[in-house]
Amino acid sequence: MFYTDRRTVFEYKQKKSPSVEKDTFTQFGYACKQLGIDIKTTSVPQAKGRVERIFETLQSRLPIELRLAGVTTLEQANEFLNSYIKEFNSLFALPVNLNKSVFELQPTKEKINQILAVISERKVDSGHCIKFNHKYYKTINSNGLDVYFKKGTSCLVIKAFDDNLYCSINESTYALLEVQSHEHKSRYFSLDKPAKPIKKPYVPPMSHPWKRDSFCKFVESQKHFDYSFDTVANSQAVIFNS
Repeated sequence: MFYTDRRTVFEYKQKKSPSVEKDTFTQFGYACKQLGIDIKTTSVPQAKGRVERIFETLQSRLPIELRLAGVTTLEQANEFLNSYIKEFNSLFALPVNLNKSVFELQPTKEKINQILAVISERKVDSGHCIKFNHKYYKTINSNGLDVYFKKGTSCLVIKAFDDNLYCSINESTYALLEVQSHEHKSRYFSLDKPAKPIKKPYVPPMSHPWKRDSFCKFVESQKHFDYSFDTVANSQAVIFNS
């Protein structure tokens, strides 16, 4: 069990969550859950009396010990701690009379590689690819064959501890292989969209109210011309007589 400060890297409660069961594991909390490690957090110093007490002891003792030993650099401090820890434990440590080991067996490297993974949610695009870290990947099954999923399929991208990428779709796991040239549509399943017909631009006629008014205003502004015209709504030419 880990007894830590209340930090969001360990656990958090959503503000709109109706109950604790509706909360989500953090990446660190998920890894601890897989290893059988319980996490308890608190912001009260008195709840962590033992560790808070040793912090106070070290903060008051350690600077004096470093000064007496003539330590002035970080490298010297790290070397000094190797001997100081043994001296400190000899003064304050209590004997433990237990002959039964409480340590769990170390998981296999393969299991550690899967547990210490970063998990992200993604969706399959129209080209049957998954975008992750600005790159596109296709799904490969255990036989090395491509597997296609329809657009919008939800998946979990798993970045293992050794940086290999996998994805989980419909309770099945696939490897991810980077593609160099990504097509944003499926070559086999997506139909080409029909070309849109060219739309002719609309030109208002001379009888259009907006155009008639603007034309009349323009003609009236030409005071140095004598003009005569038929009804503007039905005429497309103006005869000017000097």
